[in-house]
Amino acid sequence: MSGSPISSLLRHDDDNPQPSRSRGAGTIRSARPGKGKSPPRSTTSDESTPLLSRVDDATSNDGSHDEQGYSSTTARSITSSPGARNKSQKASRWRWPIISALSTLLVVVIAILCLGFATPAAVQEYAQQAAVFEPLDLSVETFTKSGVEARVKGNFRLDSSRVAKKSVRDLGRFGTWIAAAIETKPTVMEISFPEYGNIVVGTVEIPRVVLSTIDGRVTHVDLLTEVKPGQIDGIRRVAMDWAEGRLGQVRIQGKADIGLLSGIFSLGTQRLSHTLTLQNSDIPSMPKYEIDKINVHEIDFPRNEKGMSADLTLSAFNEHPITFAVPPLAFDILIAGCSEDEPFIKLANATTNQIEVMPKRDVCVDAQGVVRQLSQTLLDHCPGSKVSPLDTLLGGYIHGDATTVFVRGADLPGKTPAWVSQLTKSVTVPVPLSGRSMGKLVRNFSMEDVHLGMPNPLANPDSRAAQPSVSATVNVLVNLPEEMNFPIHVTRVRSKPDVLYKGRKLGVLDLDNWHAAESKRVDAKDEKPGLLIRTSLKNTPIWITDRDVFSRVIQNMLFGGELQLDVEAAVDIEVKTAIGKFVIRDIPAAGQVPVKPLPSGGDLRANLPRVGDLNILDTTSTSLLLEIKANVTNPTNYSASIPYVNVEVGCNDTVLGQAYGENIEIAPGTNDNLALRVNWSPRKFSGGNGITQGRELLSQYLSSEYGNASLMCPANIQDFNTTLFFRTHNGTFPSNPRLGGALSDFQIDVETPRLGSPSKPDRPGHGGNGNDHSHFVQDAIMHLLSSTATFRLRSPLQHTMVFVTHLNVTAFYNHTEPVGQILYDLPIAVSPGLTETPRLPVDWTLDSVGYGAVRDALGGSLKLDSSAQVGLAIGEFNTRVWYIGGGIGARVQL
Repeated sequence: MSGSPISSLLRHDDDNPQPSRSRGAGTIRSARPGKGKSPPRSTTSDESTPLLSRVDDATSNDGSHDEQGYSSTTARSITSSPGARNKSQKASRWRWPIISALSTLLVVVIAILCLGFATPAAVQEYAQQAAVFEPLDLSVETFTKSGVEARVKGNFRLDSSRVAKKSVRDLGRFGTWIAAAIETKPTVMEISFPEYGNIVVGTVEIPRVVLSTIDGRVTHVDLLTEVKPGQIDGIRRVAMDWAEGRLGQVRIQGKADIGLLSGIFSLGTQRLSHTLTLQNSDIPSMPKYEIDKINVHEIDFPRNEKGMSADLTLSAFNEHPITFAVPPLAFDILIAGCSEDEPFIKLANATTNQIEVMPKRDVCVDAQGVVRQLSQTLLDHCPGSKVSPLDTLLGGYIHGDATTVFVRGADLPGKTPAWVSQLTKSVTVPVPLSGRSMGKLVRNFSMEDVHLGMPNPLANPDSRAAQPSVSATVNVLVNLPEEMNFPIHVTRVRSKPDVLYKGRKLGVLDLDNWHAAESKRVDAKDEKPGLLIRTSLKNTPIWITDRDVFSRVIQNMLFGGELQLDVEAAVDIEVKTAIGKFVIRDIPAAGQVPVKPLPSGGDLRANLPRVGDLNILDTTSTSLLLEIKANVTNPTNYSASIPYVNVEVGCNDTVLGQAYGENIEIAPGTNDNLALRVNWSPRKFSGGNGITQGRELLSQYLSSEYGNASLMCPANIQDFNTTLFFRTHNGTFPSNPRLGGALSDFQIDVETPRLGSPSKPDRPGHGGNGNDHSHFVQDAIMHLLSSTATFRLRSPLQHTMVFVTHLNVTAFYNHTEPVGQILYDLPIAVSPGLTETPRLPVDWTLDSVGYGAVRDALGGSLKLDSSAQVGLAIGEFNTRVWYIGGGIGARVQL
């Protein structure tokens, strides 16, 4: 029959041109309808031109439409009901899943055989143009041990209005009317991919089919076929190209030997070869899915073993008119490995329940993933890297980045046909996994038992020991995802959080080393579940990066209200779960740390140090080395360790000396006998101006604190300035000059504390009891006949002898009336405690009111004031000061 019209119609596909294979970037997914422009109809066709052409409604050459009213849509349109034929008049082109394409190919084969039997070329052309098949339903009836039973339903008819040439149309209508019907014998069709070496990917068993060939008469087709998979390796090659986006264009070829009957006449066996080409837009891609529900919990295994289970419900919309039930499946969940020798590492096992797929509906998938124990290869760092495969997966997920896991089939004996498992096991499909941003992770942040440490003066600059440090117990309450319903224990943490104030970075808290931690789950009715993590910091360095911001924070702590520091960090945590211990790296976290100010509202005078003891250790002609034992009240809950500190001391913006201390420990509350040393050297630090300012400060201090000067000159006393400033400098912390420089932007001003006892109450901020026993000049005795006077002096120094080397004193009565003058240049030794001077010569002002008052007080006493220039010597140190004393009790004797 090689020369017959049937043979002409059924030429082998080997004569067809081979379309090129494109490896585009498309991905494979469930077939879904696609829209596009239909190509123009060719006036000629060969065996590779589908009778189910992709053209829009065709009209006859006289311009009239089919009087039957049948839809002339593209023959490849698929609908789920007969009523959908009216919708198919839209100019559209549908994408097909491969199985649907194979079904259409099957019907085309039958149509060609039925219409091309023993006919002339005109009838052959008529058959190719007039054949219309409208698929109505495609369903997979069942999965068998060897394949699937698929049912294809549709309507077949010949539509002569689709034939352009009138002569061909008339002759074809006549010939097919003569035949009336045609029948095919049962046969088997092979499905292959020419671009892949003609590998056979499956076979289709075609049952007996009878079709009407009368123009316009509809034959309902209901075919129950069995589709069997072919070469697994070939299917795997195609599937991998699809999964990796390399399947740009593919041809599907069907071949079959089909026996034909017309009535009682056998028309022999015909060899059919037909090819269907799918372009990029025709190839199905992975359907989009949504995770509707997820619940991660702990499960028990035999022998008291535990593991983790993730129960998921997924949904995806099925856009295609296809119905089938997928049997339960098993999969291995893999993640990318470190090398080509081990490209994948198993993470979990997963199973699905039976999946019901219905046309144009959401498909729900219930799946369960189970992890028994994490393998060591998941946790080990990749060669040349500091991260493990698990780190890479978790890191992308918690940062909200898209990550990829890989799914490969596994055996599920007794539930899944062996050929399905064999097929799924041969394919590894990448599945995008949408990341989940952790959002506001930290709910609350607090610190207890805070201990501050200052830099070690002997440390190398820029080392950890050269930075200020903090020790504390830190409590962090973090939010947990609602789906996380399993015990989790945090065993260690580490981080390098940035510390910010009002959006500006202050510094970095160096938690780069691992710190032991413990955790406890916290459940509340009105809040999300939380995890309370508790860890202890021990001498954790604080790297100051912005001195201006740091200075503002210190100023607010001392003089302002409560402030908030922001902490932003990428945290590594080591967790212990039922599947093992592992590290989750770079978890984004942010929180606020409240810092309380001084309880006194920033008034340092309320917590003024009291000098309990003062000792002069060394002297030069211009300097004193003092040792002070101070009593300090710390009103905060913070403690501090200061290995070494050195601050400038001065008055009126003039540096007069330096105070320094070593190994100082300050606890909350009262701290007694803190040892400090002061190098009082005005000339060294400020030259001549320093000497002048030093003398003025000492004069005003002695007069106001120990001379009761306010009684003699209440107006002038207001101009006294005995306020000392304390200010850091670059040498405050020798190993960290930047820290001292940062703190030097502000200074602490305090009134000079009283030596040995509190300040007097009659001057604000000085405290004290106003006892006369605190005066430098305790009392005096005036001897009228000898014109001399003796004084009792109380030294403010408890351990050091003071010498008065010069006296020029004028005594006054009632503040302004002169009484007499004393000039004396012999040294007077003033021991600690009370000292009585020798008789000092007095030059009385005989004609004054003041002298008259003294004379009138003979045998009694009166109050006198004094104004003096005094020379003082302490060891080698010498200076001169002025002194004003008021309210000195003087007894008058002959």
